Amino acid sequence: MTEWIRTLFGTQKPIIAMCHLQALPGDPGYDFEGGIDRVIDCARRDLLALEAGGVDAVMFSNEFSLPYLTEVEPITYTTMARIIGELKPDIQLPYGVNVLWDPKATIDLAVATGAQFVREIFTGVYASDFGLWNTNFGSVARHRSRLGGDGIRLLFNIVPEAAVYLASREITAIAKSTVFNNKPDVLCVSGLTAGAETDASLLKAVKDAVPDTPVFANTGVRLSNVKDQLAVADGAVTATTFKRDGNFYNEVDVSRVKEFMEAVKSAR
Repeated sequence: MTEWIRTLFGTQKPIIAMCHLQALPGDPGYDFEGGIDRVIDCARRDLLALEAGGVDAVMFSNEFSLPYLTEVEPITYTTMARIIGELKPDIQLPYGVNVLWDPKATIDLAVATGAQFVREIFTGVYASDFGLWNTNFGSVARHRSRLGGDGIRLLFNIVPEAAVYLASREITAIAKSTVFNNKPDVLCVSGLTAGAETDASLLKAVKDAVPDTPVFANTGVRLSNVKDQLAVADGAVTATTFKRDGNFYNEVDVSRVKEFMEAVKSAR
C-alpha cells in the first residue's frame, strides 16, 4: 500500500516541507507596496533553502491568508498558480498544493500547475475558528475526475487545526470510516495549530486502526521528536521547525533544514 510513496518521493517516510506563501491579494495582511513580486521572491527564497537542506518534497500553501476561508476567492488560487508558474524552473522536487481551506480550489490549482499531491480537509463537519466547517467529498471526487486529476494523490487531514468534529466519534472510528468510504492515499494527524506537536498516542491509535493506509504526522514534527514520530508515522508534513528560530512567521533557515534531515536519515 505504500510503494507509491517510494515511487513518488524516492524514499519511505518522506518529509514534505511546506513552502508558505506570504499574504496574497485580497488577504488582510497583503503587502500592497511589495506586491506579488515580493510574495514570489519570499517563496523562491524559502523553496531554494528547503531544497538545499535536503527535504523530500515541497507543498505550496497560502499559509498567511489568515483568517482562512472555507470557500476561497478566485484571486487566491489564480495568484497561487501564477506564483508556482514563476517558480517552476526552481522546483527540483515532487510538489503539492494546499489552498486553505477549499478542496475544490485545491484540486483546480493542482491540475493547473501539475502538482502530484494535495492536502485538504475533505471529510467531516467541524465547529472551528472559521465557523461551521462542512465538507462534501463526493462532490470533490467527481470534480477531480472531470478535470482529469485522478492521478493526484490525496492527503486527508482528519484532525483539522483549530476545529473539533461536530459529533461524538472516536478518532479511530473516523479513520476507519474515512478509509472505507473515501479511499484516501494518506491520513494526516495534526496538533491544535501550525507548529503544535502531533500527539504520538493519537498518531499510533490512527495507525493501528488503519494499518494498510499511510498515516502522516501533520504538525509539530521537530528535531527533538522526529525519531519518535517517524517510529509510528509513514511520513511527515513539516514547516515551522525549518524557520529561523523555529518561529512560524520567519523565513526558512537552511541550516535547520539540514540538521533536521540528518536526524530523519538516522530515524528511517
